[in-house]
Amino acid sequence: MNITGWVERLIRPEIRALHAYHVQPAADMIKLDAMENPYGWTPEMQMAWVERLRGQCFNRYPDPSASKLRELLTQRLDLADNQQIVFGNGSDELIQLIIMAMANAGAKVMAPAPTFVMYDMIARFVGLDYVGVPLNADFTLNLPAFLQAMQQHQPAVVFLAYPNNPTGNAFAREEVEQIIKQAPGLVVVDEAYNAFADDSFLADIARYPNLIVMRTFSKVGLAAFRLGYMVGDQAWMSEFDKVRLPYNINVLTQMGVAFALEFEDVLAGQAAQIKADRETLAAQLAEFVGVQVYPSQANFITIRLAPGLATRIFEGLKADGILIKNLSSAGGLLADCLRITIGAPNENQAFLKSFASHLQANAS
Repeated sequence: MNITGWVERLIRPEIRALHAYHVQPAADMIKLDAMENPYGWTPEMQMAWVERLRGQCFNRYPDPSASKLRELLTQRLDLADNQQIVFGNGSDELIQLIIMAMANAGAKVMAPAPTFVMYDMIARFVGLDYVGVPLNADFTLNLPAFLQAMQQHQPAVVFLAYPNNPTGNAFAREEVEQIIKQAPGLVVVDEAYNAFADDSFLADIARYPNLIVMRTFSKVGLAAFRLGYMVGDQAWMSEFDKVRLPYNINVLTQMGVAFALEFEDVLAGQAAQIKADRETLAAQLAEFVGVQVYPSQANFITIRLAPGLATRIFEGLKADGILIKNLSSAGGLLADCLRITIGAPNENQAFLKSFASHLQANAS
């Protein structure tokens, strides 16, 4: 039997049907495609970090419970005694832990569509059915359709990205609460972009026994450390912690995030700058004829162009050394859409200049 035969016989067909998550090459480019914070650490932070590393032991396994980080976050988030934190290697691992723990026979995962692609992918990884409920044309929730779909499919877990990725908008609080109240299973509110948003459901955990909130440090300047966390009643968290692999949070991540939290004012200042620049860039983009700018409470902006234009503009920007996200290839509601991460002011202006040039060239 040749290698193809071995693979086809032993690899699950639903896995063979998937495409691996694609990350665009970005060397030597202005990188506005991955919702990263464009700002590095201050010289003061860099020097203090180097000193912190001196004398550290790297021949031992990390603290399996990340106890120092757990204590810091528990205090900062003012969690109740019955609430607990579970850490993951980014949000992706947390999504995987939740879905693995809830993968009963016939269980389903549900989310709006479009949304963060990993909800769908990880559900398929573990052999669960995934149900995506289309948003309205303006990317708002179609609440009646979502409630009806929950009643029909009885999902074990619903994921709500808040704000939503890749659209940038935060769904109406009242609609999210309706979903939590009527859901037959767990509701996970994914607040990956909380640093740039106007609202949070963290305080609502005490009100809803089927609610947990998930966050990440990746969007606030610590993407290299790959640390996510979820908060919920300890009854949920203790079950999810059982499927977490031991030592999943490495020593440098535990040290680095704890260290960065000592400079929380720096991270908060960067987030405030990104929010201000988001509003400036959104206003500038709205001045172009034929460009629809969607509201955003994240660190990116999603726009819609005339039919057939998005990919041409994306390729033109790329040729100029500017990398954004071409959503149009996903089709459906995202046809003709591009997503621009908010960069440093000079990066935003370089993007805007190139964008204007290619928009004009394609209009003539």
